[in-house]
Amino acid sequence: MSCGEPHETDCSEILDHLYEFLDREMPDDDCAKFEHHFEECSPCLEKYGLEQAVKKLVKRCCGHDDVPGDLRSKVMSRIELIRSGETVPDHDVAASPATPQES
Repeated sequence: MSCGEPHETDCSEILDHLYEFLDREMPDDDCAKFEHHFEECSPCLEKYGLEQAVKKLVKRCCGHDDVPGDLRSKVMSRIELIRSGETVPDHDVAASPATPQES
């Protein structure tokens, strides 16, 4: 996605780190670069707005549920694997088998 105009920060970099920006998990200098990019790139601004709306909706609908600690650690481990460029094994992604119910 790009507006076709050259930017100081490339659209692909903006979109690759959009959630870090949304979650304010980056230094202030980087946040300023993103804000400047959004001022001059309407496609990225639109994507930002959409992702921001989805994030708010998820928080409103699901923000009150407690997340089991082991699930959080599994998700964070997978995020780190993906960020490092490693592939996530299929068996780790699939849900664990259901426990058969007694009759």
